[in-house]
Amino acid sequence: MEVTMSRLLVTNKSFELLEPYEGKLSRTVLRGESSRKGADLLDIDQYLNEAHSFGLQSVRAHFNVLAWSDDVQELRHIRNDVGSQLALMECRPRHNTVDAATLYWAGMPGNAGDFPAEESFYTFIEPAVCFFTEETNYKSSSSPFGIKLCDRVSGRPLHLDISDEPMKKGIITNRNKFVLGGSGSGKSFFMNHLVRQYWEQGTHVVLVDTGNSYQGLCELIRRKTKGEDGVYFTYTEEHPISFNPFYTDDYYFDVEKKDSIKTLLLTLWKTEDDKITKTESGELGSAVNAYIERIRADRNIVPCFDSFYEYLRDDYRRELEEREIRVSREDFNIDNMLITLRQYYKGGRYDFLLNSRANIDLLSKRFVVFEVDSIKENKELFPVVTIIIMEAFINKMRRLKGVRKQLIVEEAWKALSTANMAEYLRYMYKTVRKYYGEAIVVTQEVEDIISSPVVKEAIINNSDCKILLDQRKFMNRFDAIQSLLGLTDKEKAQILSINQSNDPSRKYKEVWIGLGGVQSAVYATEVSVPEYLAYTTEETEKVEVQRLAGELGGDMELAIRQLAEGKR
Repeated sequence: MEVTMSRLLVTNKSFELLEPYEGKLSRTVLRGESSRKGADLLDIDQYLNEAHSFGLQSVRAHFNVLAWSDDVQELRHIRNDVGSQLALMECRPRHNTVDAATLYWAGMPGNAGDFPAEESFYTFIEPAVCFFTEETNYKSSSSPFGIKLCDRVSGRPLHLDISDEPMKKGIITNRNKFVLGGSGSGKSFFMNHLVRQYWEQGTHVVLVDTGNSYQGLCELIRRKTKGEDGVYFTYTEEHPISFNPFYTDDYYFDVEKKDSIKTLLLTLWKTEDDKITKTESGELGSAVNAYIERIRADRNIVPCFDSFYEYLRDDYRRELEEREIRVSREDFNIDNMLITLRQYYKGGRYDFLLNSRANIDLLSKRFVVFEVDSIKENKELFPVVTIIIMEAFINKMRRLKGVRKQLIVEEAWKALSTANMAEYLRYMYKTVRKYYGEAIVVTQEVEDIISSPVVKEAIINNSDCKILLDQRKFMNRFDAIQSLLGLTDKEKAQILSINQSNDPSRKYKEVWIGLGGVQSAVYATEVSVPEYLAYTTEETEKVEVQRLAGELGGDMELAIRQLAEGKR
């Protein structure tokens, strides 16, 4: 084991594969070698017996750490630090200053022929190659699908598959992802980078956002597809968020679709504390099914909540009264339900919510963003919106065969504030892998992760891919995060090294990606200036892009190009 000291620690490694020796010849060769180095003959016999018993392949290996410094005190500290770390690995370091130049030269590719043979030692392949695993040994994935990242040290572009290839190799058992990063860590920037590349490779993306982090990207996609894709739902007083859960392009309503409509209506009718009886659930399900059959038979009826309410008020209530076996008011109080749902019918307070005339079937839209920040505290609107979001994704999940689907929930605890949403997420994380899909929860509040049983039990345990960004804000509480996520000490060290020694000549932020507790590394998210302007969540930069786009007739892509040219 050679150790030479340096400021920049670079590990050089090499070994020579040997043909197996037989019988007396092997002992003669090794004993001749050992007598020159003073090795113990008993150790040699043990080595040869183990090689013969287990059929192990012998190699001649050499490992060294090269370092340098102009300061004598610094050099002494480096030598002591490196020596103590090697000792912890049960290696005996030898400080070598005589052959340092030769070892440095021989470590360059193509110069192995000049390596001094006396500086190597015999060992087996297994212990020899264990020194070849290092964090900066990045390799692009062989899969055609993936995202573009960079080597954190050299900046070399990398193609990384964190979904398909790890599944095929058995490293992970699902494609779900859990993303954690503090405010300003580059979390939303990285997610913009990820979803854009997934969308470009054919993925159907459904986003639940708080903070307009994806507004710029959604607008670019809408313009690129000439309005065919890039749907952005948000709530303002002038343009309140609006849906039509009863509309489909082809009038196809499977069991999941019917159940989601029934769940939506029960949520509108009952409070979280009210118990729903089997009769109430069954009768409402029957009403939904009968209404669907009616709009299929009569295409002149406009499918929406208004026409459903009228059917429920007139025809279905009359049908209940004419039944041979009457349903009592205690079992199913249809009048009470009609009074409660009246505010969603035309003329009511929320008549806009379920009667959208846009007739957008989200099944065919590949990039859909639901911005819920302005209604997350509204106890009447938010539960309805979250159920519709989940229903839209489940509809995609079950009906789009062989198509990759992705559901992303930003700031998880806000979306998990309702029982219905929590149950949907539990269901989603456990079943989405069967439908070529993946669910991603993104959050920045570590306390909510630790305290939420939904996140802990349903999401983290069913997310084999974990993505962490700069954790310096959580340094004092990271032990709790490490325990919760099941991170090893090596993974912890990798994560806490994020953004600690970035190259000042490059503009990038680092991200740690761990796959199934088997593979992990820190990568750099480094993009072009136009991409940066499209992804940025910095308010001043977003306003500048939007202002210039307004001057250019709403052309955000042209605005980004002009600003990027100016920055160059």
